Amino acid sequence: MRIRGKILIIDDDEAIRDGCYHTLSREGYEVVTAATGRSGLKAFEESSFDLVLLDMRMPDLGGMEVLNQIKEQDPQAVIIVISGFGTIPLAVEAMKAGAYDFFPKPFEPDELRILVKRALDTRRLAMENIYLKQELKSKEGTPRIVYQSKAMSKIIRMMELTAPTDSTVLITGESGTGKGLVARQIHEMSQRSKNPFVAVDCGTLVETLFESELFGHIKGSFTGAEATKIGKFELAQGGTIFFDEIANISLDVQAKLLKAVEEKTISKVGSHRSIKVDIRIIAATNKNLDGAIQRGAFREDLFFRLNVMPVHLLPLRERKEDIPVLVPYFLERLGAKYKRDGLSISDEALKSLMNYNWPGNVRELENTLERVVILTEKSTLDVHDFMYAGLPGSSPSLSAGSYALTDMERNHIAHVLHRYKGNKSEAARALGIDRKTLREKIKRYGLSD
Repeated sequence: MRIRGKILIIDDDEAIRDGCYHTLSREGYEVVTAATGRSGLKAFEESSFDLVLLDMRMPDLGGMEVLNQIKEQDPQAVIIVISGFGTIPLAVEAMKAGAYDFFPKPFEPDELRILVKRALDTRRLAMENIYLKQELKSKEGTPRIVYQSKAMSKIIRMMELTAPTDSTVLITGESGTGKGLVARQIHEMSQRSKNPFVAVDCGTLVETLFESELFGHIKGSFTGAEATKIGKFELAQGGTIFFDEIANISLDVQAKLLKAVEEKTISKVGSHRSIKVDIRIIAATNKNLDGAIQRGAFREDLFFRLNVMPVHLLPLRERKEDIPVLVPYFLERLGAKYKRDGLSISDEALKSLMNYNWPGNVRELENTLERVVILTEKSTLDVHDFMYAGLPGSSPSLSAGSYALTDMERNHIAHVLHRYKGNKSEAARALGIDRKTLREKIKRYGLSD
């Protein structure tokens, strides 16, 4: 049975401690008890808890002082004050200092169960709110995997077998093959689907802030750390964390990631407090990790930890039979996005798309269709619509094969670079590719850098 939550009880009354322990343990919670304020604070500093039940009157260290120190370490900590009749004013003061609620003594087991459940639900909703604020949602809805090739059918079957487990998955394939989509689909098919799916783009995060992004940090742990931060691991609690382009992280971060994967615990930057994490890890890369290991750029032990269930996505040029179902799917989504109902494609234009090798894979196909939808007002896209409409001197026919689309892509990149005055970050964002891919295309097409 999966643990419902971890609770710390700090109370010098042995009867209260034992009663709470037995009541909550039977409900499936992991319960730790402490008989003094100092021992309770030490337990909190050494591990992570979803909830703290805290007595206000203790002989060694007062409840208010314990509460303040806990809140200093973890502003999101959920604390219920256990209060005797004579300490209710103190309990009210504690609530003003950040306690979730106070619970007057004596109390019944059922009352305790209800309050604890409500408090943990509040914590869960607060964490989900933080996650949702960071998660960019597509206005067109989450994409789905569309295919009819045997190659993708095998991948889907592997996903169906892998998803119900908690095995780590390593997805490989060229840029644009849909690795992120496969990762999200595995999560959606798993028992963790109701919990967060947190994606980490290893190619864009600043190296010096990577550890803080993954594990979080405490206030004042480094210059600029003005508040305690929750990291990606904590946000993904109970769900899935997806490391996109995992090969881009440094060896130092790889070592810390390996430790977190092996021990299922993390520590915020600036803190020695251990936080248990219950997450599934999925990683993806377009790099050859075997080669990276040989060069000493990627840890072999981390590779073995990640490569429990390998999934390799073939490039679109090796599964072109998927193009006839991908095109209408993308046109339907683009129609909804641009309020263009009934978009379709002619047989001749579809044949031309089938003749192209698509070095940018499915992402390039989607981006090409979007450009054409923007540049034409017709409902049925024909072969002539796939010329780069409106660009002076551009009149190649797509039916000529890959050269026409290559010319179109070159011209479009040149146009976007000019529009953004050579700003590669803005141009890459507009083109739907990363800066590295843009630099490669600039070099391939001989555009001025």
